[in-house]
Amino acid sequence: MTTPVWIFIAAYLGIALGHVPGLTLDRTGIALLGAMAMIVAGAITLPEAVAAVDVPTLVLLYALMIVSAQLRLGGFYTRTALAVASVLVHPRFFLFAVMVTSAVLSAVLANDIVCLAFTPVLTLALLSARRNPIPYLLGLALASNIGSAATLIGNPQNMLIGQVGRLAFDRFFLWCGPPAAASLLAAYLLLCLAFRRDFHRRIEAPEAAHLLERLPHFDRWQSLKGLVVVVALLALFFTAVPRELSALGAAGLLLCSRKMSSRAVLQLVDWHLLTLFGALFILVHALELTGVPAALLAGLRRAGFDLHRLELLAAVAVVLSNLVSNVPAVMLLVRFLDPAQPAPWYTLAVASTFAGNLLPIGSIANLIVIEQAAAAGVTISFRSYVRVGLPVTLLSLALLALWIRLGPG
Repeated sequence: MTTPVWIFIAAYLGIALGHVPGLTLDRTGIALLGAMAMIVAGAITLPEAVAAVDVPTLVLLYALMIVSAQLRLGGFYTRTALAVASVLVHPRFFLFAVMVTSAVLSAVLANDIVCLAFTPVLTLALLSARRNPIPYLLGLALASNIGSAATLIGNPQNMLIGQVGRLAFDRFFLWCGPPAAASLLAAYLLLCLAFRRDFHRRIEAPEAAHLLERLPHFDRWQSLKGLVVVVALLALFFTAVPRELSALGAAGLLLCSRKMSSRAVLQLVDWHLLTLFGALFILVHALELTGVPAALLAGLRRAGFDLHRLELLAAVAVVLSNLVSNVPAVMLLVRFLDPAQPAPWYTLAVASTFAGNLLPIGSIANLIVIEQAAAAGVTISFRSYVRVGLPVTLLSLALLALWIRLGPG
């Protein structure tokens, strides 16, 4: 094998492990180092590397981060979470409200931001009421992932798929929305079954009042301003205006503020994720230049494994997403898809997102919930997560397979 292939394998192996022994590199650092190695080794020239980065995708992701930051700083997420917590006296309905709210918000905003903003408020409310917070926090994580599968802006991998595949916002929602809605209901029922004995059980709650100090205060005007822009942006997504331009205009409008500083907003932009995307674009394109992906695809077809078979594509997406995480998996798999056939793109989006519910490390949203809960003294163990994450993922994928069989188009 050639040097670029070895660099690619080493980079993706490091991404799968999440670290390099003896070094402090994380997944983003590993991807960036791999991209640098491709350029230095001559596998791809610097101009080719720059051209390999899909700028519209990064612009869309960047702009939507600014929109989400506006709502977070305006206290919208905190106020919404507290409103949901008002029905805590009815545990099962409260769980349903938490899951539906997080799913809907994740479909139109970043699921990571939803979990980051909701987890402290819900944990505090549950501990104050001496309720076991684990089923509700698991519901938050699972539902945010499932809900984000329904739209092109629900999570980073869907944004990538939508931009590279040039997919229409409305058609994507009509195809991906039904399996997401069915999976959300299935996840709720499985959680009710798994924790049927815990809903009315009281617990000894640790002190959690310190979480209040980290929650943004509700600002009616700033929240309203953000919501108006979100509604306008969603309307523009249904038009022929390029999504990245619509989102960029919305972000620019929100930055024009007399009260909320641009520095505070930009501090909430996930530069780490943007760097990961850029590095992966370079890594994958450098591999493409070797001709290996095309040869591999031809070999798979000769062996009877055609990635245009939707069930097979979904299975590969799930396995790969749990090996290297869903964003690197999608970055690699989109190279095998035909833009003239939208169904495989829809399948990849839903399958890779559902795959994030299998393990705690399968989604950044999961890790955010686990870490934020730990700050309040609530431990969500690997076992307790997999106890519901595994059946929810399997049932969600079964529903996706059924939807594919129905042939929605």
